[in-house]
Amino acid sequence: MTLLGICVKIFFARILDVSIATFRQTVMIRGKIIISCILAFFEVFIWFIIAREALRMDISSILIPIFYSLGYATGTLLGFFLARVFINGVVGIQVIINATDVNLVKALKLRGYEVCMFHLENDFKGNDKKMLFLEVNNKSLKKIENLILKIAPSAFIIVNDSRKVMNGIIK
Repeated sequence: MTLLGICVKIFFARILDVSIATFRQTVMIRGKIIISCILAFFEVFIWFIIAREALRMDISSILIPIFYSLGYATGTLLGFFLARVFINGVVGIQVIINATDVNLVKALKLRGYEVCMFHLENDFKGNDKKMLFLEVNNKSLKKIENLILKIAPSAFIIVNDSRKVMNGIIK
């Protein structure tokens, strides 16, 4: 096989195994251990085959490590997008707003989101604040962020992945 042929083979194999690795990590964080183990097997199997072939080459060309690295980077990106498309998760959003920005609560509830509100007293500047807490499907996160920033541009927003949510309403 030619040098260019082996470089292309390495590139696509790395895309495949790193995409699987990135997807596997997301699946594992979500608690799906069996699926994660199956993906790990294929990830390492592909990596072993292609790493063995790359190291067996008796060529001192810089192209092999370049294509190896490009495949790794591309696989990371592809794996991230695959995880976003195929894994339906829930995120917790905490929003700290000025006490006067209560229109945000009304806007969120009007759109069908369940919102818990906590009163915060005396921040470091002596102002009263409110903290909103809601759990939403990760597919609607960007839309909610835009709504929050439109109504309360100075809002402090924290987003966390929720591993498990029970007895609540998730839109």
